[in-house]
Amino acid sequence: MTAPVVEQPTDWTEPGAHPVVPGVHRVPLALPIPSLHSVNVYVIEDAEGLVVVDSGWAMPDTRATMERALRALGHGLGDVAQFLVTHAHWDHYSQALALRESFGTRVRIGRGERPSIEAFDVRRGLHPRQIEMLRRCGAGGVADEIAALDVDRSERDIPHTLPDAWLDDGERVGLTGRDLEVFATPGHTRGHIVLRDAGAGLLFAGDHILPHITPSIGLETEPEPRPLRSYLDSLRLVRDMPDTLLLPAHGPVSPSVHTRIDELLEHHAQRLDAAAAQVRAGRGTAFEVAEAMPWTRRGRALGDLDAFSRMLAVLEIEAHLDVLTDQGVLDAHEEAGVRRYAPRR
Repeated sequence: MTAPVVEQPTDWTEPGAHPVVPGVHRVPLALPIPSLHSVNVYVIEDAEGLVVVDSGWAMPDTRATMERALRALGHGLGDVAQFLVTHAHWDHYSQALALRESFGTRVRIGRGERPSIEAFDVRRGLHPRQIEMLRRCGAGGVADEIAALDVDRSERDIPHTLPDAWLDDGERVGLTGRDLEVFATPGHTRGHIVLRDAGAGLLFAGDHILPHITPSIGLETEPEPRPLRSYLDSLRLVRDMPDTLLLPAHGPVSPSVHTRIDELLEHHAQRLDAAAAQVRAGRGTAFEVAEAMPWTRRGRALGDLDAFSRMLAVLEIEAHLDVLTDQGVLDAHEEAGVRRYAPRR
């Protein structure tokens, strides 16, 4: 559910527990996603039990990797007191649910994820709302391809139930040696949260801020109407905080949250300008604009991407066009079930 359109560079870290600061360790876990090698989970050692931020995809191999990493720290899976999950994508949430079944571990996630968790039903297919949105974007062919995709076993059997408790914006998770502040950062998903350890100068950023790739936006069972607007607002929210070390869910730990946010804001500003230029050139739907735009670092054409990446690309462009509409740059109207855009006069 979380593969990006932009390919991840090859920076795979060997599995194991990699110290970040005293008492905090990064554990990379492999993913069954061709374009994304691994997800980072962060193990916080606490006197009342281990606290783990995110959890990995529920698979036997990732469970075994986590078990080995914890054993190297002198712990076992049963020593995890709670999982704090940044969002409900399977590479972050599902293994926490699976380990809860085995050990009774407490699982918490942002309250804003509740609509998507409750609405998920594999019998509807993996992306039912996205198929509707693609048709509205004028991308009926892509919608048909997504509708025809088989549900892989690793997805069909995934645990996807409610957590034990919710994490709320502004909440403080008090541990023995540190406090974690919870901040709602919608955009990548509507209920995404980040955890800030001001005392240690750390931001557990989930997929909100990634060092090498731009996160997908709105890929969830119940997407919000304006995910890019929410994402940009969430970036600015974190940018207004004092700078910290960036602990991302994908890619290496990086020295400055601010530096990466500035890059992401500039990237989206450039994409907004490029999308507006395509509409001024006469392209009227999100699909037509996406076809005219370059994708990935290699500048690939939309048609050269796989169906899943084409879906993400078209929906990303729709999100950019909707922001431009909100800004008064474009007008939008629906015609035969397809949303069309034109320069505002």
